[in-house]
Formats: sequence, structure tokens, C-alpha cells
Amino acid sequence: MKKIVLVLFLSISLFAVDLIKLPIVGIEVMHTYLDGQTEDITIQREVDEVCMQIPINVEMIQSKDLASENVNSKCKKTFVTTKGLIQPLKLQKGVTTVAEIEVLDFILNKSSKNPSKNILVDSRKSDWFNSGTIPSAINIPFDELEYDEEFEEEYQRAYKNLGVKILGKNKFDFKNAKTVLFFCNGSWCSQSPRAIKMLIRFGYPEEKILWYRGGIAAWAGVSLSLTKNMETK
Repeated sequence: MKKIVLVLFLSISLFAVDLIKLPIVGIEVMHTYLDGQTEDITIQREVDEVCMQIPINVEMIQSKDLASENVNSKCKKTFVTTKGLIQPLKLQKGVTTVAEIEVLDFILNKSSKNPSKNILVDSRKSDWFNSGTIPSAINIPFDELEYDEEFEEEYQRAYKNLGVKILGKNKFDFKNAKTVLFFCNGSWCSQSPRAIKMLIRFGYPEEKILWYRGGIAAWAGVSLSLTKNMETK
């Protein structure tokens, strides 16, 4: 019995180590831009060699600007920190909140391998999506999930991407709904929460919804790959 437990523990440990290594070894995906162009991208932690020499101490990390002025500009990022409403960790009963490693795992083992059952969704408007997103994400703006006769084509496309059959105005068949991982700008962004709450109100299965609370700000904050700005491609 002890041997069996040990083998299981080692298997779990090895699997956990592999996940932790994902930001280093990278994940190769194909990203489709809204203009139809595609690009092969390796999602990984993009860290300049000079940044590896930064000591982890109070002086270097904990300052008014989050990173000391002595830190090389290549090794730090600047974010607006006063916008939006900070979202809770648990958004909705039944919805699982995830972080960067879980997003990478989802891309590697679910959305890339079985896109008919799983989808990574950027809930922001198209201009935000085009400025840079998590590679392989599909753009479904939060406001396209509710029926609007002036944007019926976008409404139809949104639910087709989610694997959901439209039965009528805001009425759906969720039998083949995909497992969907939503994100937007950051922990202060309300766009993916609005999308999630709307879908649940319509009847989307909560167990098929994941939420990356950190969003683009957290993703970029740890130097994980983003797509190119469409304007500069």
C-alpha cells in the first residue's frame, strides 16, 4: 500500500513540476488575428538576460513605483493602478478562478488539442484584442453575448464559437457548450465577469466556465508572450 501511495505521489509531483516548467519551455500555438492573418507563436516567459541578474530584495522590488529606479527598464513594466473595480477571487458559485500556470495548461492540453470542446476567450472589445492578447485566444466581446438586432451577425458568431445553439432571442441549447476560459484586462476589469454572469443567467453550465482573474495585466506582468499589435504587424 505504501509503495502505491509513493508511486502516486511521485507521479503527481512530476506532473506538477512539468506545469511549473511551462513558462520556461514554452507552448507553440497558432494565433488568428481578426483580419484573418495567422501567426505561429511560442508562449513563454520572455526575460532579457540582464534581468536575470536582479537581486530579489526590498530595495529592488518594494518601492513606490513597484520596482526601484535602479532596475533596468527592460526588467520592469508600468501599469495604470487606479482604474476599474477590483473583482473578488470567487466570482460566481461553480466558476473556477485560475492563474497563469492553469491558463498555460488549458492552452497546451485543452484548447489547442481539442478546440471543439474547449476555448480561450478574450472578452474585451476588438480594438483591445488587436492591440495584444494571449496567443490562441478567440475574441468574443462581452457585449456581443446579449441579443441586439443591429449586431445579430456578431451575436450568432459568438455563440457558434462557444458551441451553443441559439433557439431564440437569448434562448439557447447548451448541450454541446464548450469549456471556456475567460479573461480581460486585469483584476480590476469587469468585462469578463460581465460575460460570465450573463452566460450563467442564460443557463450556461457553471462547471464549464473558468476565469483568469489576473488577465492581460498579470500575464504581461510576469513577461508571458502577447500577440503583436495589429497596427504594427
